[in-house]
Amino acid sequence: MTEQTEVTSIGRKIGRHIRATLIAGVLILVPIAITYVLLSWVFNKIDGLLQPPLEGITGRHIPGLGFLVLLIIVYLLGLVWTKRLGRRTIRTLQLFLLKIPLVGAIYGPARKLIESFTGDSTAGFKRVVVVEYPKQGTWMIGFLTGISNVVPGTTMGVIYLPTAPTPNSGWVAMVPIQNIYDTTMTVQEAMSMVLSGGISSPTQIDLKPMDPLEVAEFASVGLPGSLSTVRPESGVFRIPFMGDEDDENPTR
Repeated sequence: MTEQTEVTSIGRKIGRHIRATLIAGVLILVPIAITYVLLSWVFNKIDGLLQPPLEGITGRHIPGLGFLVLLIIVYLLGLVWTKRLGRRTIRTLQLFLLKIPLVGAIYGPARKLIESFTGDSTAGFKRVVVVEYPKQGTWMIGFLTGISNVVPGTTMGVIYLPTAPTPNSGWVAMVPIQNIYDTTMTVQEAMSMVLSGGISSPTQIDLKPMDPLEVAEFASVGLPGSLSTVRPESGVFRIPFMGDEDDENPTR
């Protein structure tokens, strides 16, 4: 091996080392930078809500003061809610807001959305489900948000189907309850899977048919007869494809 060949080989090794090291550094730094940017954006947005009136009081801009004051307000509201009189007052205010035409149309859904994350029931985004969509053999993760009786004997599950990597740009679908399966996934696991584009996925996702008793309680209605089609078959759960003509065959 000549001296020139040795120099070229060493140069290539140094180049590969530098490239590999830079890639490793980028892989470490970029997620941290993205997290910092997002958290900074959220902090600045929240902090800016009360900054104008606070600047009028203090006469200067104090970074973080708006966030701190808002945090104190949230705590005080929570403290008021723990008292019977305070709870009645807040509920009266909520009912008043719901009756205002334009305000109620925004406040009502916003309140239900927040309660879906924080409530004790299984409503809202507390339940991760899967449906066979957009074709047979293809599954999509969604969040069961409600149950509706479209026509007598037909119970539909209202599902929010998020899109990756921005789950807020999803859409709402009404799916026959017998075509919806519960999963063992938590909301955090499902959100992580969507936000990562499927990279962060559970090694195993167990499915089970919707429990008719839970559905009846969830919908606050009587037990619909159409749910008799939801059943395990020899321990293997088969989900009929949406629109399959055989779905209505009770002998299958």
